Amino acid sequence: MTEQRLATTVLVIGTGGAGLRASIELAEAGIDVVAVGKRPKEDTHTSLAAGGINAALATMDPEDSWQQHAADTLKESYLLGDPRTAEIVTRGAAPGIDDLERYGMAFAREEDGRISQRFFGAHKFRRTAFAGDYTGLEIQRTLVRRASQLDIPLLDSVYITRLLVHDGAVFGAYGFDLSNGTRYLIHADAVILAAGGHTRVWRRTSSRRDENTGDSFRLAVEAGARLRDPELVQFHPSGIIEPENAAGTLVSEAARGEGGVLRNALGERYMSRYDPERMELSTRDRVALASYTEIKEGRGTPNGGVWLDVSHLPRQTIMARLPRVYQTLLELQMLDITRDPIEVAPTAHYSMGGVWVRPEDHSTDVRGLYAIGEASSGLHGANRLGGNSLIELLVYGRITGQAAAYSESLTAQPRSASAVAGARAEVDKVLAADGPENVRALQRAIRNTMTEHAGVVRDEQGLRAGLAELDLIEKRMENVGVHPDIAGFQDLAHAFDLKSAALAARATLEAALERRETRGCHNRSDFPETDPAFLVNLVWSPKTGVAHESIPPVPEEIASLMAEVSAEGKLVE
Repeated sequence: MTEQRLATTVLVIGTGGAGLRASIELAEAGIDVVAVGKRPKEDTHTSLAAGGINAALATMDPEDSWQQHAADTLKESYLLGDPRTAEIVTRGAAPGIDDLERYGMAFAREEDGRISQRFFGAHKFRRTAFAGDYTGLEIQRTLVRRASQLDIPLLDSVYITRLLVHDGAVFGAYGFDLSNGTRYLIHADAVILAAGGHTRVWRRTSSRRDENTGDSFRLAVEAGARLRDPELVQFHPSGIIEPENAAGTLVSEAARGEGGVLRNALGERYMSRYDPERMELSTRDRVALASYTEIKEGRGTPNGGVWLDVSHLPRQTIMARLPRVYQTLLELQMLDITRDPIEVAPTAHYSMGGVWVRPEDHSTDVRGLYAIGEASSGLHGANRLGGNSLIELLVYGRITGQAAAYSESLTAQPRSASAVAGARAEVDKVLAADGPENVRALQRAIRNTMTEHAGVVRDEQGLRAGLAELDLIEKRMENVGVHPDIAGFQDLAHAFDLKSAALAARATLEAALERRETRGCHNRSDFPETDPAFLVNLVWSPKTGVAHESIPPVPEEIASLMAEVSAEGKLVE
């Protein structure tokens, strides 16, 4: 098998918004960087982010401040967000927007030229900048363009199977080309992990096939890092149900923000039972729980969903404000949303936990290894504010790029021939696997287990049943067959995705079992109250299981601003 060798100062794994922003920071400082991604760089997960990006620019509401943005973020995190992380992101938000402007991003603007900002749920002021309902796509295009101006090598369709570690320090990574199977041995003094979250381990998810399969979690943990809060997963209230291959595709929350209403199969507008004041503009965790409850108690549609209806809105409003939703439903279901309601159900949307990192520079337990974006943890706690994920990846992309440059000062970088041999042997072994078990079928089994036992509502019995099922699936994984064909080495990638999914599922189930309370996105029917004893982050590794980690106190200047935020006139998150 041919093997290509590369050497660079910093290797970035993942070419979405976080990975590109870090790469740009390094290249602008004149530091050697290579970025690799398993998806085409124009089509990473970032490009699906619709709503907007948050920063207290105060262009619309002069009284807004970074302190207020931090207060809203921590309040909505149900106090599980890290106050230092929140401060770093909210203080760094305006410079993050400046960076995008410098790279040529076209934001929606007011007539006098200032950046337009709109309300999102649970934000006190208008602080969400946007570009139609294609904000993430616009950010991704802007960063790709800037990266190409800087001649940053962006290698598409390279799948990383293992980080190379010697004596507690990272020295590169190993992987292969998805189209022709060429192996890659990449030596690097520092590695930035920006390969997304783990929402694809549920059956209905807003992630597409073969992305967000928990790759970051497995790569980091096998290198010696830990995970924080893997059980805290945001379920988005409105994912479509059909067709099967697109189940979970999002209907943007802008649909509710513009006046869409939710009804059950009996035609009742049920949010009045769950949040009579905010109704459909309640927070994500509450709306998702409400819909789940209606479906579970038998008031759902025959397909197991609820109706989201915008057909009472003027056609012009729908075409101007919800063009992507209109287009998507027409393409996938031949459904005209100006006339008919949309059948939706809660869908796994965002990993709020992730690799354990330090707030200052997102470094991990492994020397020279950093994690950013949805791969990391610390900001969102038990509920993420819409628009915060895009600003987080810009702020920490910049900071981590600067931090990883430390490797310029290394006098030497120890490597390990046995670590490289181990990575090679692992790929050889998976390639040679010729058992009767089908990788795709096992992936589906994990998704069924997680959907059944670790969805919107959980309990001890279900989580234990989920772990028992996972034990059996892991046994079956020992007998998979892997068969690359003329079309490429996707089958090999799926086998590694499966390993990642199993690890991410185990971390999620074990941490969910340990968190014996209900808080934000984490609903335990057997522990319906929030328990002050669980005002902690749960940190997981296969060696140590789940440990409790205390959260530093919120500084007074932020704590004094943490009031309830009303939903009047706001787009939801």
